Amino acid sequence: MENNIFNGQNVAKSYIKLSLPLVLSMVITLIYNLADTYFIAQTNNTNLVAGVSLGAPIFTLLMAIGNIFGQGGTSLISRLLGQNDQQNIEKVSSFCFYMSIIVGIVMTVIMLIFRVPLLYLIGASSDTFQYASDYYIFLAIGSFVIILSYIHSNFLRAEGMSKESMSGTVLGSIVNIILDPILISFFNLGASGAAIASVIGYLCPDIFFMVVVLKRSQVLSMNMRIMRISFEHVRQIFGIGIPAAIVNVMQSVSAVLVNQFLLSYGNDKIAAMGIALKISMIALLLLTGFAFGGQPLFGYYYGSKDEERFKKLFKFCLCFMSIIGLILTIGIYIFAPTLMKCFIDTPSIVQDGTVMLRYLVITMVCVGIVLLITIVFQSTGKSLASLILSIRRQGIVFLVVLMTMYRLIGYTGIIVSQAISDIITAVIAVILFKWQIYPEIYEKQY
Repeated sequence: MENNIFNGQNVAKSYIKLSLPLVLSMVITLIYNLADTYFIAQTNNTNLVAGVSLGAPIFTLLMAIGNIFGQGGTSLISRLLGQNDQQNIEKVSSFCFYMSIIVGIVMTVIMLIFRVPLLYLIGASSDTFQYASDYYIFLAIGSFVIILSYIHSNFLRAEGMSKESMSGTVLGSIVNIILDPILISFFNLGASGAAIASVIGYLCPDIFFMVVVLKRSQVLSMNMRIMRISFEHVRQIFGIGIPAAIVNVMQSVSAVLVNQFLLSYGNDKIAAMGIALKISMIALLLLTGFAFGGQPLFGYYYGSKDEERFKKLFKFCLCFMSIIGLILTIGIYIFAPTLMKCFIDTPSIVQDGTVMLRYLVITMVCVGIVLLITIVFQSTGKSLASLILSIRRQGIVFLVVLMTMYRLIGYTGIIVSQAISDIITAVIAVILFKWQIYPEIYEKQY
């Protein structure tokens, strides 16, 4: 473990040192996502673009399952590091590794058995069903590969090995970017090619991370014989991991509902939203990277009861992420039409997507605040607050706002719902922070 990162006096420097590799890996992941969308869009087949876009909720669901063990385990490991509990760190890391494989295999079986009803549930129509199915099948087959990628990429950052975590993510993204044009266009595999490239792109870092853990990690383990952990540790993993997963599940549910609401307006609208969502990930992934960059530090400071460093880190992160969020909003808002045209030249889709994209990024400062406070809750083991916040932004608040705005102003209501939801959720996040964290950290009597 790189103790200098956790015990250094300059918390801002430690945060940047942990965050930058993660953000860079997020940028590479973003490039892969955009490249994937680009090569699909270059087929000029609207139904193909829409079909692959419908696969996004499935990807998000697998990410959610990975985050149960990835983020839940990371939160616990960070606090155990602060307590210098080596034995339990090894047990927890082994438990999460093997459980993710088992759950992934179960997901493959379930997804293949219920393929047809699930495809119609996520918004497939007679025109898009075959494309969506081609993409879905290979995602289902590679479920455990995708889920497993969220384990060691998170655990290595908790140990302070952020560069190694970045290297694995970059490796996977590069492999994916190389395979996309080969499989989608050269071999003419279309949606199937995009899914196969994605699965292989996740398999490569899985192997890389396992090698790093075996050869370089000082605290992590993949020993099956020690994977049995206490009920209390299971509770803590799931107490943080499930709320983290709910965020992803709610994203899937939200995407499905938006697709269902847009279905009556035509596949062009679904295709436009699919591209706009991919571009909006520029802002979301960068903010997520900076938020998660602080998680090991928050967990370590909390576990070692270092309130002063905790407060300094939170203040710096709040200012830093608000500035980044504002810059991203302004940049993407101004260049929205140009960004849409980079992927597709159909005028109607570009026009619709531009409006959608601007509403998706207009509240990035609020999103940054929500992400930061969510990470603080996860890092400190505040499972109730994490759960409450997790079901808000793209959960209960979003669903209520979506249905209300759709009834009031129809199509426009659909595309403004996320922005309104972000503002409401940011207010809730601040209230929860004052309730759960402020008394314990800021009002503690010495």
